[in-house]
Amino acid sequence: MKLDEIDHLLLDELQTDAGRTLRALGEVVGLSPSAVQRRMERYRDSGLVSRTTAVLDPKASRDLVMAIVLVAVERESPRLLEAYQRRLLAAPEVQQLYGCYGGWDYVAVLVTSGMAHHNEVSQRLFAEAPNIRKYSTMLVLDPLRTGSAIPARALKL
Repeated sequence: MKLDEIDHLLLDELQTDAGRTLRALGEVVGLSPSAVQRRMERYRDSGLVSRTTAVLDPKASRDLVMAIVLVAVERESPRLLEAYQRRLLAAPEVQQLYGCYGGWDYVAVLVTSGMAHHNEVSQRLFAEAPNIRKYSTMLVLDPLRTGSAIPARALKL
């Protein structure tokens, strides 16, 4: 799928706020509402846009605990590694998960409802996992920027 300048603008706008009307999006990118809708359908049909979600503000809750966890695993068994990855992906508290190269194998972003919940999740996902070599947790004090937007110009399709 080839992307033109309007596609780049529209994709960036959709990642900023996909809840706007087709008319409002069209005014920003210079298209009619029906042309915006056709492009959005093309993005979905091609798999470029996988889903549309609501983004909650982490600062809206006083008890929310965000943490970044660096994880190093033992590599003796690919089966154990795959099972552990599935375990992390299945945990609703794991908001983002990245497989890495370097001193750490995974970076996990956790969101929990208080320190007691955070401790329980950390125990279950990291301390008690059989193939964890080490892990390090950093509690987030101030979520300055959250999200998962990808600059549309970075896409190579």
